[in-house]
Amino acid sequence: MTEVLVVGAGPVGLATALSLAHQGVSVRVIEAAPRLTEDHRAGSFHPPTLEMLAPFGVTEAMHRIGIKVPRWQIRDRREGVIVEWDLGLVADETPFPYRFHLEQYKLTPILMEKLKAFPHASVHFGEEFEDAIQDGQTVTVNGKYKTSWLVGCDGGRSAVRKLIGTEFEGFTWPERFIVIGTLADFAPHGFTSNAYVADPREWAAVFHMPGLWRLAFPVHEEEDEAEVLMEAAVEARMQRFVARPGRYEVPHKGIYRVHQRVATRWRAGRILLAGDAAHLNNPLGALGLNGGLHDAILLGEYLGKVCRGEADEGLLDRYVRQRRTANIEFVQTQSISNKRLLEEADPGKRQENFDNLRRIADDRNLARDFLVRSSMIWSVRLAAEVT
Repeated sequence: MTEVLVVGAGPVGLATALSLAHQGVSVRVIEAAPRLTEDHRAGSFHPPTLEMLAPFGVTEAMHRIGIKVPRWQIRDRREGVIVEWDLGLVADETPFPYRFHLEQYKLTPILMEKLKAFPHASVHFGEEFEDAIQDGQTVTVNGKYKTSWLVGCDGGRSAVRKLIGTEFEGFTWPERFIVIGTLADFAPHGFTSNAYVADPREWAAVFHMPGLWRLAFPVHEEEDEAEVLMEAAVEARMQRFVARPGRYEVPHKGIYRVHQRVATRWRAGRILLAGDAAHLNNPLGALGLNGGLHDAILLGEYLGKVCRGEADEGLLDRYVRQRRTANIEFVQTQSISNKRLLEEADPGKRQENFDNLRRIADDRNLARDFLVRSSMIWSVRLAAEVT
């Protein structure tokens, strides 16, 4: 019998499995898709995430193909750069004083390769989660797999979350996001490899990824998705952002809905949730994937101790308290605040926001505190204090 069965072979599911396998715990991952999926949404990693993945050799492998981002900007469409943050200010807090860019579909093969080193770990594709029945010390999954613990890492539409019947409290933003990947280079226009650009109507989030730049813009309720994705519409949007004589080469584009939600319960007996199955948020600030990986590493550590008999099951309730608190008190509030900052329409309030950011950036101690918080160092400490 497998000690732990993980549903979902995304970064959170594979990281959970890798943490468990490192501790000698037998683990099986099932994934409905036929192979590792390509997702062009997330891909910006904060210092604590790099620290958590380092013991497994993942961070080192990421650095061979990703991009270090030691500085990032908050800009305005009309005024240009409002502030530029230098993560070198937190070099005494972390061995990785920078953001790191690598699309998550390039992270999952690294996690998969590391997992293959363990004979007591396996990943099975083309296997959809259907149901699970708890009976004493075991959970029977899909009528054929018996496991001691079931972990749902199966995304925002999680079948595992639906099985345990928990509420997914929160809301869906009225506007959608369009993500555009382009081969154009924005560095000559003064952009750092990560920048957030404020505008009441058409704010933007800018990320330099290996081989391309990726930009996210809002798609408003009245806009038709098919029309927004038309080549001419995408070109016009990009030209409004940064005008250039030639056309933009766009190898990737897509639209998705954005949610702010947190599951009421993350544990039901021997079934637990992590990542998007437990919480969703808008991507402004790069907090979602990072928060999910923080779930994965902590859950893997605690569940490993339970499986080895080093701790009782109450430790898993602590996982829920710690990670749910961090998500509600930081990830949800901060990601909403980030979006409100970029889309603020009142001129007076916008100017007040910009003046406050400049004041913080001009004071070394205030800037350092800002970066400790925005880089998720603070949220990890917050979680650790929860008993």
